[in-house]
Amino acid sequence: MRVVVTGASGNVGTSLLRSLADEPAVESVLGVCRRLPKMRFAKVEWRAADVARSPLRPLFQGADAVVHLAWLIQPARDRALVRSVNVDGSARVFAAAAAAGVKTLIYASSVGAYAPGPKDRRVDEGWPTAGVPSSFYSRHKAEVERLLDRFEAEHERMRVARLRPGLIFKREAASGIRRLFAGPLLPGSLLRPALIPVFPELDRLVVQAVHSNDVGEAYRLALVSDAAGAFNIAAEPVLDPERLASVFEARRVRLPTRLARAGAEITYRLRLQPSEPGWLDMGLAVPLMDITRARELLGWRARHSATDALRDLLAGMRDGAGLETPPLEPGGAGPLRARELLSGVGGRTG
Repeated sequence: MRVVVTGASGNVGTSLLRSLADEPAVESVLGVCRRLPKMRFAKVEWRAADVARSPLRPLFQGADAVVHLAWLIQPARDRALVRSVNVDGSARVFAAAAAAGVKTLIYASSVGAYAPGPKDRRVDEGWPTAGVPSSFYSRHKAEVERLLDRFEAEHERMRVARLRPGLIFKREAASGIRRLFAGPLLPGSLLRPALIPVFPELDRLVVQAVHSNDVGEAYRLALVSDAAGAFNIAAEPVLDPERLASVFEARRVRLPTRLARAGAEITYRLRLQPSEPGWLDMGLAVPLMDITRARELLGWRARHSATDALRDLLAGMRDGAGLETPPLEPGGAGPLRARELLSGVGGRTG
């Protein structure tokens, strides 16, 4: 099997490449990304391409499967740019895969595609994927779900699967995740239990997470199976305020949701951090997912708990961990994180 992976140099992409290294059914992998990485993986050949602009059919020609992971989170303030990659770029990937005669297409959706839902029970893959309107990430994920619905109906001979993971963490993604969501003003050294005395307790602050390596394994299983459709991917336990406070060894302090959102809005507008407040809205709104389908049809099991995945990420942030790929590189922000500051903290690419 020859596999093409878009967005192969990122958090999930690098985990998937590691999973494919020992997969006998996969003979070769073409890793597609905007900027070529220094890091090498077994079976992997790199190609530089932008899913929003580059010719894609030549890259997909002769491939048995395409895994579409490419997605843009920053610069969040340039909505036209991120939409051109996330929505229009996804449509271009789907069309090019069909034109190249690819037999299997696997797309990286997200829990963020779901409409607001319950936090006291689990929903299956039939829950509406209408997104959370105030989050551009969620809107884009929901819009691409609609594109993929139409694509599936028009290409019945192609096997199409979509994975909807929760929050995805690993140590080696720490530098990249800090740049994307926290920005240059957060010292990683502060992310120590002794230095965080309190943790905010918000209504509906109940989320699911999963280790990136487990997500990579889920994509591998989807590739080598004949399963199609949507699959929820998440680890236990659910991360509620009690468990989150326990990870940080902090005391819970009740905080009104309205006040927390106002803080997110103000710090974003003042360019103190790059995460628009829609991320908080999405986290508080999306439902808890049932993973029975992934367990039964893919044979997927999380090897890491959600709390261990979070601890792995936090340890990586304290240590400035990363990988030698442009999205994950450690120390890639320059002296005193000057490159991040010059980017306008989510205003443009660094």
